[in-house]
Amino acid sequence: MGVQCEGVKGATAKPPCRLRRGETLCMTTQYYAETVQTKEKKLTMNGTMVDLLSGYLSGDNISESKRTLGDLKNVFRDEAARAQMNPATIVYEVQSHMAVKDGTPGGLFFGTSNVMPGQVGGEYFMTKGHYHARRECGEYYWCIQGTGALILMDESGKCWFEPMQPGSLPYIPGYVAHRLANTGDTPLRVGACWPSDAGHDYASIAEHGFTARLMNVGGIPTLVQEGQA
Repeated sequence: MGVQCEGVKGATAKPPCRLRRGETLCMTTQYYAETVQTKEKKLTMNGTMVDLLSGYLSGDNISESKRTLGDLKNVFRDEAARAQMNPATIVYEVQSHMAVKDGTPGGLFFGTSNVMPGQVGGEYFMTKGHYHARRECGEYYWCIQGTGALILMDESGKCWFEPMQPGSLPYIPGYVAHRLANTGDTPLRVGACWPSDAGHDYASIAEHGFTARLMNVGGIPTLVQEGQA
């Protein structure tokens, strides 16, 4: 005999019922996209889900993108080394949940970045980095899995980084460019929340870059100023 789910008439879940830690059956049915099989029909409940252990997003209004080494020409310091590597190698992936249209004032977006482990000429795999188009907008990051660094640069060119490990919750203030780098041996998974009208300015970073790069110096992640050996 199945277990009756409150609020779903005639729906049963056949044992064994697999629940995530801390959930009840009805929490799972109410908040997550679940399919309940009955004798008469299949009932699908729509929604958006985030896996709290991995940051993976599923459900409604999810967009996905990825960047490979082939997409990142002139992003890393050693372009010759990048050009010799497999261009299909994934450097990072991004998922975003956008409940409102891009540019909507007063809304929020939610996303997860997944940066793979690797190096190009001693420089850690990293995201392209950006300012916000509305420079005054801030953003929260939080580390879900892995180890890495949040690299930051203000408009004066001052560059620094904050270590990232599970539980890290850095706040990125306005007028600060930011990018993620993976300094570990496993994927770096980071969640983010930012204003829906913040926008992204990648062009400024593509033209001028960051003033320092995060390099592997004797096994230690070290910011090296541009122009230094």
